[in-house]
Amino acid sequence: MTSAKDARPLPELCAEELDSLATSLREAHAAQAAKDVTLDVTRGKPSAAQLDLADEMLSLPRSTRDRSGTDVRNYGGLNGLAELRQIFAELLGVDVDQLIAGGNSSLTMMRDVLVDLLLFGAIDSPRPWSQEEKITFICPVPGYDRHFGLLEDLGIEMVTVPMTPDGPDVDEVARIAASDPSVKGMWIVPTYANPTGATCTQEVASRLAAMETAAPDFKILWDNAYAIHHLTPDETKSADILSLASSAGNPHRAVMFASTSKVTWAGAGVAFLASSPQQVKWYLAHLGKGSIGPDKVNQLRHVEFFGDADGVRAHMDKHRKILAPKFAEVDRVLAERLGGREVATWNAPTGGYFVNLDVLPGTASRVVALAKEAGLSLTPAGASFPYGTDPDDTNIRLAPTMPPMEELTEAMETVATCVLLAATEKLTARD
Repeated sequence: MTSAKDARPLPELCAEELDSLATSLREAHAAQAAKDVTLDVTRGKPSAAQLDLADEMLSLPRSTRDRSGTDVRNYGGLNGLAELRQIFAELLGVDVDQLIAGGNSSLTMMRDVLVDLLLFGAIDSPRPWSQEEKITFICPVPGYDRHFGLLEDLGIEMVTVPMTPDGPDVDEVARIAASDPSVKGMWIVPTYANPTGATCTQEVASRLAAMETAAPDFKILWDNAYAIHHLTPDETKSADILSLASSAGNPHRAVMFASTSKVTWAGAGVAFLASSPQQVKWYLAHLGKGSIGPDKVNQLRHVEFFGDADGVRAHMDKHRKILAPKFAEVDRVLAERLGGREVATWNAPTGGYFVNLDVLPGTASRVVALAKEAGLSLTPAGASFPYGTDPDDTNIRLAPTMPPMEELTEAMETVATCVLLAATEKLTARD
């Protein structure tokens, strides 16, 4: 195949040149399909090599008691082990008394918070959210599909704002939040966002924390899933949303989430929730009606495995050494095949788990379909938008973390072929 190094922009090609290119691309596509292989870059899962990094935990914990002498095999300790909360309070930049250590899924904590808000209202709510005529959330896009799925499942309407390199379009967020009392909150992945890799700046976070809102109980659900997932030695620091909100006179506005799902094991990790001390008590009061405590044996296992916050940092550096070459390979293939073609743009993230690919408007769905024909599973086009609908049909999320390097290279070559083929089809139809 012709590389982008000696190729011209597709929109500049004449009809004959486009036809010739389309013929060679169809041949390459057919050859890939004939291999009858199965490739998958749909979800941001850790690879087996990453999971192996925590295999020492299989022999832990060696003790049955936490530092207070409490037997972790028994009931109790709803807010989690103090020593584990101390480790992650340092990493997340929050006070220990603002942090809860729970089960293995932060997504479960997010759902619990939303359900509690619907049933009971927050501590600053005039009434339960379910008694409102309508509830709306602001959703930066492209964004995390599971966030949008939660809202849709609970009947919460969604309005979108663009995600910029500095975080969500804060002018638009402020305008929407101030204009409609049904707008009760917003999602944000503030550090190495899913899927754009953007990080919310301190300035944007400060405005979000202090902005006027029509709803007195407006919530920022701050999903800091990738706070410590760096791809370079230059580690991006997350904005301190809890302190910013408290200083702005809105101490209960932000609820932070995080987990070790991509740090140790997704199937046996620990999730975290942080907010104002009063809102933490609110959460625990409702949680306590249905739980006697989290898996403290697993929490102690994590304490013994890491030791302290520096132990977590050293562990994440091992992850970085596995992941950084994969992200570099994605960029290499896309640059060689698509660079200069003017039919695609993509980011080179410095952290997180995804590469955000924007293709020629109106072709993302076709790219995904072509990839499927060639044995490659991609995240559905539009997945990064509420209701699965990308109005421009341009965005595709790539998850390069799980496949071995040789499979990843083949997958990206297939992506590039499908992007170019879909673009030639679109441009030929235009002419």
